[in-house]
Amino acid sequence: MLVDDHALFRNGLRTLLEGRDGCHVTAEAADGEEFLRLLPESGADVVLLDIDMPGMNGIQAAEQALGSDPELKIITLSMHGDEDYYFRMVSLGVKGFLLKNSDIDEVTAAVAAVADGGSYFSQELLRTLVGSLKTAAPQSESRDEESLSEREREILLLICRGLSNQEIADRLFISKRTVDKHRSNILFKTGCRNTANLVVYAIKNRLVEI
Repeated sequence: MLVDDHALFRNGLRTLLEGRDGCHVTAEAADGEEFLRLLPESGADVVLLDIDMPGMNGIQAAEQALGSDPELKIITLSMHGDEDYYFRMVSLGVKGFLLKNSDIDEVTAAVAAVADGGSYFSQELLRTLVGSLKTAAPQSESRDEESLSEREREILLLICRGLSNQEIADRLFISKRTVDKHRSNILFKTGCRNTANLVVYAIKNRLVEI
């Protein structure tokens, strides 16, 4: 489902997505209210949701939608300058983040990753976030991140770079099951509930350098 107040952008994105195998746009909405109204009947596996819309914006719409269905898979579409909203969207449970100037290959990669139960983060956006936090003090919340092993920190960095568990396993020459176990341990030690929270936590606390 595409949610953006610019019809030209939606039309272009729909054309590009439907030219890719496995992608079909089931519904479109021009604002948050229309999104919430159409969502129950849309049958969408993934929602591409703009942040900056008139009336009910993407943050308000995501909060209501995820309040009703915490498992809903939302990818946020943002422009440079929207980074202040990133942490709020993560706390709501958004699964992915893309800049609106992303190419179609990145968009389809994000949709595929999130549809498969993973997360996706624009590396360009992450680098911007890291840059904005470099002069700030670490935001430690007294969790057990100092107990992360060297291997867990290595895996955490690859998670923050957007690699899937299988890709991490291939990179480190270990089994996917081992990566799954390490990821679970990292989430437990940091107190994060999902990958999106983990990436933001790692950046804010300078556990990784993107």
